[in-house]
Amino acid sequence: MTPAGRPWPVAAAASVWCPTPDVARRPHPPTTLQGDTVHSLSPSSSPARRRLLRGLAGAAAALALPARVQAFPSKPITFVLPFPAGGSFDPVMRSLAEATSRELGQAVVLTHKPGAGGVPGTAALATMSESDGYTVALMHNSVLRQPLLQKTAWDPLKDFTYLCGLAGLVTGICVAADAPWKTLGELLADAKARPGQISWGTVGAISINRITAERLARAAAAKFNMIPFKGGGEAFTALIGRHLDVYGDPGFGPQVLGGKVRLLATFSAERLKRFAQVPTVRESGHDFVIDSLVGLVAPKGLDPAVAARLSAAFLKAAEDPEHKRQLDSFDFLAKPMSADAYRRYAVAQLAREKAMLDEIGFKPE
Repeated sequence: MTPAGRPWPVAAAASVWCPTPDVARRPHPPTTLQGDTVHSLSPSSSPARRRLLRGLAGAAAALALPARVQAFPSKPITFVLPFPAGGSFDPVMRSLAEATSRELGQAVVLTHKPGAGGVPGTAALATMSESDGYTVALMHNSVLRQPLLQKTAWDPLKDFTYLCGLAGLVTGICVAADAPWKTLGELLADAKARPGQISWGTVGAISINRITAERLARAAAAKFNMIPFKGGGEAFTALIGRHLDVYGDPGFGPQVLGGKVRLLATFSAERLKRFAQVPTVRESGHDFVIDSLVGLVAPKGLDPAVAARLSAAFLKAAEDPEHKRQLDSFDFLAKPMSADAYRRYAVAQLAREKAMLDEIGFKPE
């Protein structure tokens, strides 16, 4: 109130002055630009605070996942190997299963389901009613090829969840240690002179190894008596027992080093390091190279988060020293591939398989 008892005059709101708080007058904290991200150097961006924020974000993301995904795996996982025990795939994939068990904290149980060139064991996953991540299988080129040979109720590209690529297979041409042929040239010349009298074994009635052997024989004007086997162990037993003349497939390393068989040539692009004295088929005058990769699949419709968990675990396990030792022992080539990369390989390989079948004049059933 004024001394006269009247109220003091009030200025218009637009002209009212208020002091600026000290904090408002402070300059903005400097920033740094790294790549595409602006980083504030204010106290609020301290390492401890950033760790806290990251932790909260991670917790929120975890809560957003279904409970069954967060708990995966909560029981053992079945790993279907579509080839019989005793072959080269057995120790190689068993070592991978053991290493993956340690990564996941649950048992990965290798289960053999052989037959028909290794197709039915893997193909069974294509018709499974549920895809929960607890069943995976080894995928290989014979499964990709099967719909080209006969009508199937499943599609190799649409009815599986591709998880990862694992290894490349090197196919060798082997004969018994005391066989009369010392080189591939000698073998082909004999098969030309005695058409159909020399037996050549492969796994499965129609496989990439069988197709390539047929192409090689035709290029050399030779002819072999092709005999299918259920697995490599059975074929090597027949070869060593003199019930088979030639065997063309992977997994020859231990038999060669044991002095039981002779390696004439390989279908690889380059000579193998530990068999550097053995030429490739290409070096022997015939331009044939077999590109054969194996990987892992699950039934279609698998939750992407579960698929990513499995893929990461198996690829990490593929770096295990014991698994790598087993790969080397059987001359497998380490070929780790992401899910997307392995599926792209499958698409391209299916086209290559069709072209090869067309070349030999194969007509599907």
